[in-house]
Amino acid sequence: MATDYAPATPSTPTAPSGLVSGALRMVDYWLTVAARTWKGAVVTTFVTPFLYVLALGVLLGGFIEADPATLDGATTYLAFVAPGMVAAHSMNIAFAEMTYPVMGMLKWQRIYYSMIASPLAPSHIVLAQVAWVVLRTLLACGVFLLVLAAFGVFDTFWGVLAAWVLQGLVVLAFTTPVLLFSLSIRGEESFALIFRLGMIPLTLFSGTFFPIGNLGSVLEKIAMASPLWHGVDLTRMLTLGRLDWGVAALHVVYLVVLAAVCWWLAIRKLAERLVS
Repeated sequence: MATDYAPATPSTPTAPSGLVSGALRMVDYWLTVAARTWKGAVVTTFVTPFLYVLALGVLLGGFIEADPATLDGATTYLAFVAPGMVAAHSMNIAFAEMTYPVMGMLKWQRIYYSMIASPLAPSHIVLAQVAWVVLRTLLACGVFLLVLAAFGVFDTFWGVLAAWVLQGLVVLAFTTPVLLFSLSIRGEESFALIFRLGMIPLTLFSGTFFPIGNLGSVLEKIAMASPLWHGVDLTRMLTLGRLDWGVAALHVVYLVVLAAVCWWLAIRKLAERLVS
């Protein structure tokens, strides 16, 4: 008795049913990226910040004696500079992950085009990449805070834990605008501009190493407009156990609004670049 067999038909990938489910389909890709780059990330993520704290906070800080009233309530310069460097470290990771790697995925390896050729949408791609940077930042800052705890600069456990969670918001407030910038340019030459006129001035003049009140009234207001100052000030309040709920709420709203607006614009810009 003969049996008829129907020819096999190739299966086509189904489109993700939601934003999160689409982003989760990219977990394997980002795990592969992590496996290939973790050795270099160890130096930039853990070793370099520790050397900064040792040089500026411990060695240089040992020569600085100041009234706690001039250091936002910190009893030592190390206690003042440590939380600022944690927030600045979150910003540095955002700049590192959202500049040249984005240009590579868009222009050199053109990985974004292979992603968009699947059922994935630009919103899935942006969510997966931003989530990867946030997770990497939380891991790096978690180790950073543990190292700093050995120096006895933190007053409360809950404050350190809250400051660690906060770094996810801090890096989000930088990841989305830097991603938007990287998607808006055609060549990597502009990255020198954003590093020299963006990241470095923000690190130096946003309250990381000294109170912004030392800048004068005009420059102080400009510094208060930077997202890093909001991240530094809130991180410092949490680690010192001197939380002002009204000011803290203002910091959180500022960072959330900035991240949300740039998130939406980055998705639109990525969709525009991939179809142009």
